[in-house]
Order: sequence, then structure tokens, then C-alpha cells
Amino acid sequence: MIINNSLDEVKKRENALSIIKDIVETRGRSSLFDLTGLSGGFIASPSELSLLETYVGPAIFEDALQEVGIEHMGGEKIIPLNRTSSGILATILTLVNEGSNVVHYLAQLPAHPSIPRSCKLVGANYSETDDFNEFSIPDNTSLVVITGSTMDHKVIDEDEFKQVIEMAHERDIPVMVDDASGARLRTVIFNQEKACDLGADIAITSTDKLMPGPRGGLMAGRKDLIDEIKVKVNQFGLEAQPPAVLAMLNGIKNFSEDNLIDSFVRKEELFDLLNANFDNFQKTPTGVMISPEGLSREIDIEHGLSDNDLAFVFSFILLRDYGIITIPPVSMPGASATIRFDLSTADAFKLKLNDLNKKIESSFKKLQEVVSNEDECREIVFSF
Repeated sequence: MIINNSLDEVKKRENALSIIKDIVETRGRSSLFDLTGLSGGFIASPSELSLLETYVGPAIFEDALQEVGIEHMGGEKIIPLNRTSSGILATILTLVNEGSNVVHYLAQLPAHPSIPRSCKLVGANYSETDDFNEFSIPDNTSLVVITGSTMDHKVIDEDEFKQVIEMAHERDIPVMVDDASGARLRTVIFNQEKACDLGADIAITSTDKLMPGPRGGLMAGRKDLIDEIKVKVNQFGLEAQPPAVLAMLNGIKNFSEDNLIDSFVRKEELFDLLNANFDNFQKTPTGVMISPEGLSREIDIEHGLSDNDLAFVFSFILLRDYGIITIPPVSMPGASATIRFDLSTADAFKLKLNDLNKKIESSFKKLQEVVSNEDECREIVFSF
């Protein structure tokens, strides 16, 4: 095993950032291709930057963010947060009692780790399922959670979405929706309604996922609940700071549905190219992906690596040799090791799909060459 614990995941991320820094300094930013779908951005004019003071910034930009945030997310009020995970934590700290139940329905397991971790922190009983026929709400449930789009972009069925909300509301239980990428993916590609418009009490999105905003979270929902949660947000320092608030505002203003729609079309071409040499790539709404298990099935050489280790080594080769950034090298502990090539990013539109296909093929050949040498694989992931 190469990646054994959360500390290993932190160390591999540090190495990935070091590689990215080296590429930028030696070859320039144009040699990097961020295909994570999380590339985000920071759009700001000089006049706006001059207002980023501790109190002036929130006074100017949070008001404006209320308007565009509600338009983007629905609901009655919004809160900007330093992470989506921060909003999840603050919601659970506010609404969930020790010893109570939190039940979670999503299209495909597992849930984002911030949800069960937050429940553990308050001493709540947590359960999750991706089988709608098995979903139920036990007595003493304080919160129902729905994931709109999973970490691997599996999107929930809208009818099931509505039914879970109805089941919760029949028992006066609030519903929180983890809509990190789903706030855009569900609505633009799958023509679903906004989570709050479907009846969710709270919905949270990531402002760097599939949009040109910063790493941050934006929560929308019922005004009474938002006000309660905002107390916890401020008590624990989970609020977004003025620069992030400004970047969120401009990220939403500059969000283009056309990029998502174009990527939906381009992914068919890339999938067909990859299918000539691989059997286990799958389509996502905005690109293609290969799971750790799928990658393992492609390997025809004896080795001792876990499926996740294979994904980490492969993704580091893509980064080191071709400047292609996928999620596994740069992800936080507990994130999915599935390798996604998201075609909605600005960098993706700079790549010819035939060239991308060749880079993926070449990286896989390198993986085959090193996979039986665990020490060499470890060096690729950690650079030691």
C-alpha cells in the first residue's frame, strides 16, 4: 500500500502542488491543464480589489452576493462560507442533537466524508443509502440529507429527490442538500429544478465546481434556518472572507451554461477515442472518468498495489509528464480516487481531444511499466 491514511493523503497533495509550482515556474501556466472541474478562479477589477478591507468588503459585496446568490441557488437568504464542508458542519452543529439520527440519500455511495465526520463530532447516529427502496426515516431523526450530484457526478433522480423531501417534511424534519456541483450540473445538463425550489430547507454548493469562482461554499435556504446557522458560522470562523465573497459574486456573474453544454457534447468524442484502447472508461455529464476498480481491470501485469494506489500513481504520471491535473493528486483526505477528465474547464477547451487521448494512452503505458515496482510508484506519488 502506498496511501495508508489521511497523513499520506496530505503528503501526496503537497507533492502534487510542488509539481504544479515547478511546471508553472519552468514551463509557464500554459503547460498546465486543469481538468478537475474544480479549477475555479478569482475574477476582480482593480477598483473592486481596493475595497477588500475587513469591514468595507463585506458591507459592499455580501449585499450584492445576496441578490445573485438567491438567483443562482433559490431560497430566501444565503451565507458565503470558506468551504462547502464548513456549511455542512455548521448546519449539523445547529440542527442535529447528540444521540439523534441523520439519514442520507444519494445516487451512489459513498457520501462526502464531511457529512459523517460532522455527525460524529456532535455524537449523532448517521446512515446513508443509495437504494431508494431501502431509504427510511427512523424516529428521533433531526436531519435528512440529500446529495444532488455525487463526488463522481452521479446525479440523483428528480422524482426520488422530491419524494425524500416530502417524507421528511411530513414529519417536520429539515432537509439539507449537498449540491456541491449539482447546483449547476443538475439544473443545466439534466434540467432539474434548484434544490430550494424542490422544497429543500438548506442547499449548499461549491463555488469552484463547474464555475469560475473561488474555493468556497454558498448556502441558501429558509431565512429562519440560515439565520440560526449563521450564528454557528460566525462563532467558529467558518464564514468566507471578503476576497472570497467578491470572487463568488463575480464567479456567479460569469458562470456560463454554454461551457457545460459544450462539454456534454465533446465528451462523446473523447469517450469514443478512449474506447479504442480501453474498456473501463465511463461517461460523466461533462467528460469521462475511470474508477480505481476500472483502472485495475485495465492492468495486465502482476502487482501489489491497491486499486486506489493505482489511481494515484496514474494521475501523478499524467501531472508530472503532461501537466494534466486530475482530482486524486490534489484532493483532500477522504475524497474519491476516481480520475475524471472534465471538459467544461477553460483549460480543457485549449486541448485537442485527440492529443488528450494520446497523453492518456502514453501515461497508462508508463503505469504498466512501473506498476510492479512499488518503490518506484511510491517515489512518483511522494517524490522521495
